Amino acid sequence: EAKQWYVMRDLKRHNALRPAYVMLEELGMRYFTPMTWRVSQRGGRSVRQRVPYMPDLVFVYDSRAVLDPIVEQVATFQYRYLRGTYREPMTVRESDMERFMLAVSVSDEPRYYSPGEITPSMYRRRVRMVGGRLDGCEGYLLSTRGSRVRRLLVELPELLAASVEVEADYIQLL
Repeated sequence: EAKQWYVMRDLKRHNALRPAYVMLEELGMRYFTPMTWRVSQRGGRSVRQRVPYMPDLVFVYDSRAVLDPIVEQVATFQYRYLRGTYREPMTVRESDMERFMLAVSVSDEPRYYSPGEITPSMYRRRVRMVGGRLDGCEGYLLSTRGSRVRRLLVELPELLAASVEVEADYIQLL
């Protein structure tokens, strides 16, 4: 069976000592969890730390033969299933996932959006980045009122979208 990106759920509490992405790292598996910066209080001090944007969302790149035993052993680690099907796991195309991970990795502070938050009026034009850190990355130019910053919107269909800051010099309209 071929490897592919599976969409998984981590049902552990947000303050768990060993969330799923830590477990996957210890097992040496390839995974991706959208992370964001959050300021919290620890012992009366403000501490800035990276935390998952959605605590229960993890993408894992492997085959079902490898993932099934882990899912059976760890009760809080599960597949996300497609709606209207009987136990068919959600997957993401490899090209979409690579593009999304590239865009998020080059930005210090990506903004994440759920599918319901993005309206058609926010999309401006389909663009491709030519040169720079996001060379070859395609997405939509995001328009936000009152902002002079250009942002590229990169989507994982039906799951999640992220916008990252881009320089106008590298934008090519499609």
